Amino acid sequence: MWKIHNGRLIQTADESRMRYKTRISAVIVEQLKQMAQDHDTHISYLLENGYSNLLEAGVITFNKKNRPKDRIEFRTTCDKELLQCLKDFAKAKDLNLNDCIEASIAYINVSDVKHAHWRYRIES
Repeated sequence: MWKIHNGRLIQTADESRMRYKTRISAVIVEQLKQMAQDHDTHISYLLENGYSNLLEAGVITFNKKNRPKDRIEFRTTCDKELLQCLKDFAKAKDLNLNDCIEASIAYINVSDVKHAHWRYRIES
């Protein structure tokens, strides 16, 4: 992101975001890539939208016996507070974080997702 400081633009890192890695289904990753391309956004923004909508709903239906067998390592970024809330939610529901991430895909609302250029925003 960019900040205005003394009348000049200075590029800074968004400190509210953190990198993390997880293991999710390869099929889901491909779906997310296609969805991000179709809606001019990034996978991380799609996932964040799904996380917040899942937490807002407060209900998750996940069968541990139907976990995907094609999970791959996936690295991305997310808002620190949102990720911590998702971790707490997963713990409260006795699920792994991966399970909640995969379940949140169904909660993505593409009309509310941040645009791909969000990270180039200018803040005062």
